[in-house]
Amino acid sequence: MASAIAVLTAGGIYLALRGRTFQVVLGLTLISYAVNLFLFVSGRLTINRPPIWSKTISDYADPLPQALVLTAIVITFGMTAFAVVLSLRSFLETGSDQVDGDEVACATDSDATPS
Repeated sequence: MASAIAVLTAGGIYLALRGRTFQVVLGLTLISYAVNLFLFVSGRLTINRPPIWSKTISDYADPLPQALVLTAIVITFGMTAFAVVLSLRSFLETGSDQVDGDEVACATDSDATPS
């Protein structure tokens, strides 16, 4: 499980440091998946135990990690939607999808020169 978290984090950092907005959004999404997985695993998963406490049940699963992960999923969805809309607006305003402010415009079919 630690290897999966490490791979997701490494891939997310690699993509977040790229120069294009779609790759940055994808990298942030991978990092959020890694955090969700870390929260879920750190909650000490228990199998075949009910998540609700009762007087008749002595062992139960801790619902806190599940609630944290569910909240993190909702926040991640909102963050991703905001980043996509922000990057789309930036692309429409500047004509470039570079995050560092370079003036490199995206190539279109009309810009391509035949060889």
